[in-house]
Amino acid sequence: MKFRACAIFCVAMAGGVPAWADGFALDRVYHPYVEPMEREIEWRMRGYPADADVGERLQMHQIAYGQAIGERWFAELYAVGQSEAGAALEPEGWEAELRHQLTEQGEFWADWGLLFELEREHGDVWEASSGVLLEKEHGQWSTAVNVSLGVEWGRGIDRELETRLAVQTRYRRSPLFEPAIELHAAEDTLAVGPAVLGELRLGNRRSLHWEAGVYAGLDDRTPGRSFRAGLEFGF
Repeated sequence: MKFRACAIFCVAMAGGVPAWADGFALDRVYHPYVEPMEREIEWRMRGYPADADVGERLQMHQIAYGQAIGERWFAELYAVGQSEAGAALEPEGWEAELRHQLTEQGEFWADWGLLFELEREHGDVWEASSGVLLEKEHGQWSTAVNVSLGVEWGRGIDRELETRLAVQTRYRRSPLFEPAIELHAAEDTLAVGPAVLGELRLGNRRSLHWEAGVYAGLDDRTPGRSFRAGLEFGF
């Protein structure tokens, strides 16, 4: 399947199935690679400001520890907290994540991986999902596509299927600075905007990876402005 045809298929899939439980599908775009023996500490934040078009200010924070299992698996465990309208950060739940690198980089027309997630929110609400990760390099440009399908269940909610799509095209200008454009789509989210990524090598297998983005909502269900940021310390 050609890369352009695959991307069109992913967009169509994300538009035709119900969306994620929290209704706010903005998050990190994953790449299908695993570094053997790597360990990392990660922080992520996403949200929208108080003057956004939808609702009050919301921020979600995640702190995680992860490590490689063998040469092609990477496991990570997150603690999740939420802050609304200037209130203190409160625990929201936890999330476990398992990523698998399927192909060697450059082995096929695109690089492939899998992502599995299990999340528990306070109030006994669960969500399990699995997804496909792909990345295609074309010159100094690289495009990553994430497509996920999941199910939510728990107290007071109906069991339903959920999908999510994230697409990132970035220009590999240098390891320290890679500008990108991203698209995030689900039933209650359709947003696009610029992002920047970078990685600082600190020697002895240590590195600091950072990324940030700001996004514009493209429909009346998505906040007019939203943002995300993240830091990873690998060792």
